[in-house]
Amino acid sequence: MSEYQTIEDVIGHTPLVRLQRLPGADMAARGNVILGKLEGNNPAGSVKDRPAISMIRRAEERGDIKPGDTLIEATSGNTGIALAMAAAIKGYRMVLIMPEDLSIERAQTMKAFGAELILTPKAGGMEYARDLSEQMQREGKGVVLDQFANADNPRIHYETTGPEIWDDTAGRITHFVSAMGTTGTITGVSRFLKEKNRAIRIVGAQPAEGSRIPGIRKWPEAYLPKIYDPSGVDDLVLVSQADAEDMARRMAREEGLFAGISAAGACWVALQIARTVENATIVFVVCDRGDRYLSTGVFPA
Repeated sequence: MSEYQTIEDVIGHTPLVRLQRLPGADMAARGNVILGKLEGNNPAGSVKDRPAISMIRRAEERGDIKPGDTLIEATSGNTGIALAMAAAIKGYRMVLIMPEDLSIERAQTMKAFGAELILTPKAGGMEYARDLSEQMQREGKGVVLDQFANADNPRIHYETTGPEIWDDTAGRITHFVSAMGTTGTITGVSRFLKEKNRAIRIVGAQPAEGSRIPGIRKWPEAYLPKIYDPSGVDDLVLVSQADAEDMARRMAREEGLFAGISAAGACWVALQIARTVENATIVFVVCDRGDRYLSTGVFPA
């Protein structure tokens, strides 16, 4: 066995860092600590590296797929990039279906890993993209891993992300905050943390009415991810697009933390919590990096 690691080996084990300036003196006086888990440090740049490699690896173990097969997935960006990387590592043809209004950096990154893209109308959103992926699978054009219904998505967060947070806080975590998209992160981490300490509050960030925040969704009932376990989420907090985008800029300028908009939404929620509690250890997921959003205009040119 080689002494050197592969790309697959270095997924996970991401740093947990303390916010220093954003919390301000008042929150520090309350004894609160706010920590961001830097999932953008994964090799393809987001928290989705974990479920991407997990879904492919477990499907191989079950004999559902084999190298050379075609994989299909509807994605809003980060899962697509992670799957494109994982497919490149494992030797699969990857077809990704995504709404046409998502950032050009995401599309270019997917193509760099060798994935093929199918862009769907903006008006149809992710719901249309998901429907098309299922249609293509029925037509025999490939296998859909289905991040929204695949138990291997939250499973990897139960096995890795949750334990890392617990260990890195020495069990002191009191609140966990995550943006909610496919809900794999919040579902898997919650399951682990609640087994360790039922008192830990699990908080999901969802978009306020009329807000479009990449990576955060409030799904229609018919499209609610099947992996989602609402019993594991204690509170849902609505985040406006303006607040998330402003927080993304502040995180970069005041903390040197260049993060995406959904990560900033989770940070905004963590800061709201910190204003109402004392002696808390609040962990939020920094799910990706800000360079994935440069073309959106969120960050000044």
